[in-house]
Amino acid sequence: MSYLLNTFFAVEGFINKNILGSVRQWLDQAMPNWTRNAIILVTLLGSGVLAFFAPKDLLPYLIALVPLAGGIVLLLRQPEIGLIALLLCCLFLPSPDLPGGLNLPTLFLGGLISLWLLTLTVKRNQVELFYSRSITPLLVLVGVTLLSFAVGQYTWFPFAYHADMPAQIGGLIIILFSAGAYLLVAQQVKDLRWLAIMTWLYVALAFLFIAGWFVPGLGPFTSQIFLTGTTSNSLFWVWLAALAASQALFNSALKPYWRFLLALVVLATVYVSFGLNSGWKSGYLPIFACLGVIAASKSWRLGLLLAIIAAPVILYLSTEAIASDEYSYLTRLDAWAIIFEMIKTNPVTGFGPANYYWYTPFFQIRGYSVPFNSHNQYLDILAQTGIIGLITTFWLAAELFLISWRLKNKLEPGFGRAYAYGILGGLAGMMIGGVLADWFFPFTYNIGFYGFPATIVNWMFLGGLVTLERQAKLK
Repeated sequence: MSYLLNTFFAVEGFINKNILGSVRQWLDQAMPNWTRNAIILVTLLGSGVLAFFAPKDLLPYLIALVPLAGGIVLLLRQPEIGLIALLLCCLFLPSPDLPGGLNLPTLFLGGLISLWLLTLTVKRNQVELFYSRSITPLLVLVGVTLLSFAVGQYTWFPFAYHADMPAQIGGLIIILFSAGAYLLVAQQVKDLRWLAIMTWLYVALAFLFIAGWFVPGLGPFTSQIFLTGTTSNSLFWVWLAALAASQALFNSALKPYWRFLLALVVLATVYVSFGLNSGWKSGYLPIFACLGVIAASKSWRLGLLLAIIAAPVILYLSTEAIASDEYSYLTRLDAWAIIFEMIKTNPVTGFGPANYYWYTPFFQIRGYSVPFNSHNQYLDILAQTGIIGLITTFWLAAELFLISWRLKNKLEPGFGRAYAYGILGGLAGMMIGGVLADWFFPFTYNIGFYGFPATIVNWMFLGGLVTLERQAKLK
């Protein structure tokens, strides 16, 4: 016990000298004197009381707060590091079983959002926010989701059950945290170098997973270190293809051999998603849409040629996809028809997050009264947030498309311009993927928090578009 107390006193001294010193300096600039002094006094008194009276079992946890406090101070000074850590967390960090299906990437994102909101509150006169046209529909979508959550507490069908509150809150968190991931990158990544670090890190690490399909002995290793919920999400593949292809085609600042290697990354991704996993439509169809839009956005003539060539290919692939899983296709059509009928009860704001799943048994599907989800992002949005939410989602997508389209011509050749092309492709892949499943706002009772880490990455890279806007405005 005495050893633990001595250790704790040493740790406390380190905190007072280093961590609290940095916090004091921050508080000096952000708070009135009386508030600052009160916080410091309570902190010092609390640490002393805990040192003497805390149970022995609690002391190791108190000591563990030291790196946490240091990490918070670091993130306050350099928030971009937190975003890099979040990206790595979404790819690699394993997560124990947590209540409600939550995982560590989701909790980490929540912590970053909370820290940013605290900074905005405390240092509101010192934090410069950058306005983008894309932020308006994003905030409207957040407001609509909160409204639908409130309205969803009303029982829209007699004798029907709501989704339990954890499921409703989980559905709410997914949309709010997606918006939060976008805003974190949009407002905190001000230097294009940080966006480049995020991009190259993602391409390199994601390709490591792809390489596991080719390199003997590497596959078992990558399957263990990568989060399965991330790699099984369509958006993981979409952004690898979008970022690698756009940089290979349009980043003239890269050496030819780097552009060649990026082209190989794209080819390998297409081969694995289509050649080796042709049964997974969400794997290859969004990638094809992504690459087609990137190429077509360079030249309308090229786009027209691709459309002519792609038309019979798309017809063939869609026919084969339906024929290979006809029952799934037909049941999805039945589910969509039922949800369209169901939403007539409250078409404006929908039934709130997760609730419609529990209303579906009142509408038989193929003779069965069972709960089901739509397996379609847009019907999920319609059923949960109504017509307002669906229109706002398309509004947001349109703003993102228009901004990236303008930036690709406005920015100088190099990483930034190539990234704008990547946004066009990634956005196209995301929207096409939404037809096949709930990839970018995972539905609570389908993909849910299990696949949410890849969704976080999706909104982070879309948020990088605002970084490009900031750079274009400076020039």
